[in-house]
Amino acid sequence: MHTSPNPGMFAATETGSYRSTDLSQFTEAANQLLGKMTIEEKVGQMVQVDSAALKDKEDVQRLGLGSVLSGGNSDPDQGSSPKAWRDFVLQFKSQALQTRLKIPLLYGIDAVHGHNNVDGAVIFPHQIGLGASGNPGLVRLAAQITAREMAATGIRWAFSPCVAVPLNPSWGRTYEGYGDQTNLVSQLGQAAVLGLQGESLSPSPLSILACAKHFIGDGGTAQGIDQGDVTLDEAALRALFLPPYKAAIQAGVGSIMVSYNSWQGTKLHCHKHLLTDVLKGELGFLGFLVSDWAAIDQITTDYKKAVELSIMAGLDMVMIPNGPDKPNNYLVFIRHLLDLVRAGMVPESRIDDAVRRILRVKLAMGLFDEDIPDPSLIEFVGCPAHRDAARHCVRQSLVLIKNKDHLLPLSSSLQNIAVVGNAADDLGIQCGGWTMDWQGGHGNIISGGTTLLSALRQKVPHGADIFYSPDASNLGHPDVVVVVLGENPYAEMKGDKQQPALSPEDHEIVSRACQTGSPVVTVLYSGRPLILGQALTQSQAFVAAWLPGTEGLGITDVLFGSHPFTGKLPRHWPEAQESIKKSCS
Repeated sequence: MHTSPNPGMFAATETGSYRSTDLSQFTEAANQLLGKMTIEEKVGQMVQVDSAALKDKEDVQRLGLGSVLSGGNSDPDQGSSPKAWRDFVLQFKSQALQTRLKIPLLYGIDAVHGHNNVDGAVIFPHQIGLGASGNPGLVRLAAQITAREMAATGIRWAFSPCVAVPLNPSWGRTYEGYGDQTNLVSQLGQAAVLGLQGESLSPSPLSILACAKHFIGDGGTAQGIDQGDVTLDEAALRALFLPPYKAAIQAGVGSIMVSYNSWQGTKLHCHKHLLTDVLKGELGFLGFLVSDWAAIDQITTDYKKAVELSIMAGLDMVMIPNGPDKPNNYLVFIRHLLDLVRAGMVPESRIDDAVRRILRVKLAMGLFDEDIPDPSLIEFVGCPAHRDAARHCVRQSLVLIKNKDHLLPLSSSLQNIAVVGNAADDLGIQCGGWTMDWQGGHGNIISGGTTLLSALRQKVPHGADIFYSPDASNLGHPDVVVVVLGENPYAEMKGDKQQPALSPEDHEIVSRACQTGSPVVTVLYSGRPLILGQALTQSQAFVAAWLPGTEGLGITDVLFGSHPFTGKLPRHWPEAQESIKKSCS
């Protein structure tokens, strides 16, 4: 019988009680392997290709690639079931084991709030919601469950946690950060690393390589522009954005992803001072640095020069989403880097340092031993115990913004409840971006979840009637109206919004609900604070539910008083547009 995790397995204040991996103990074994490798084999280890970009899977063997990833939209052709993912990943891994030295492959994916590309997986609240819980034990548990569901598919590397400190809610990635308080982000980011990797990065198949991202300052760009420029001086940069990386390194994080953004006009992917002097030197980071998606392309239009500058700055592995039919593809990268080494522009000692770091992590993870997932692990994907834990995360993430006349919790004597708003029965809106698709989607995009409307129907007192009207028409005079509003799903780049606010349609829904004369409870799904205006004034109660994921029952547990509201705002919530401008200046 398998032992399932439970929400109480970690104390809410747990920090520091761990033994992080000393990667240096694997240096000798890595050096022995390095001594057997050709320069071509070394360069191959530094390449990570998106699965959809590979000309064919045999290129993993032919080129000795070190890593493959699935980007937000790079799913198996056979579908997105756990078994389809497992079979898909094992095909790439088997290619790596047919190389001369049989160096295993690292497969990576953006498992940022659960194993979110896999149908039937449990989707946790996005990190802003977990930040509202303020509970490191809960964050660690969510990461641990994500690791178990990832292990079932054979994927051992999560591009998570994001330890950004988002200062401007205009940024479309605001929900990827735990909050705008550096100490909170440091504490919860460290907990996530421990949940993914375990108390130490280990050969256990349930130990998933974590990746702290995005180094550094991604949440502090001018005007909150995605991939923009951070203009702070170094003292401010360090004070605001460096502590979460110190905490992650203390917890033994094995990989760090470099950020798209610039610092004082220089792209981070070619910033030797920050990547090599600070991160690897001063902080003693022994893992490896991976680029973001095609990020070195932004350094200069001269791709060969971009390769040189990024590798010399300290980048160890480069993420390449382009196939041979596009410019700057993985074949071109390999050719350029080999030419640069042979010309003396990139010394082989720098190549050795990069590959040594990658091999150390692979050795620590036990990838050189049999790395085939136990088929029985698939039964854990979306299992009841995992859903119960995610439901507990939802309960602790909810923030009660307003509760006039103690309307909440709702009475068990209610007989007639009206539910309005499209978001009430839209699992895609409830989960947000990075759910089965890079930008997310609408409707029942993932199986196994429970919308808030469905949860209400399960939770209401026996005999009570629920009337659902998406547009708030024909409501009559119910005992209470539950309005459910939500931002349309989005992710990076497409999620940037200069003035994050409720839409006119949202305000109209709330106004129609108020016309019934019944008390109104508004529940908001959002990845950031929004300007609420009259919707807050008109509602008797208002709940910030963030992007809670698949377990809508966690919301009804709190609305009906089975569990109390315990969440606290993890960041400043401006009350007016002027407040946004002031907080971001």
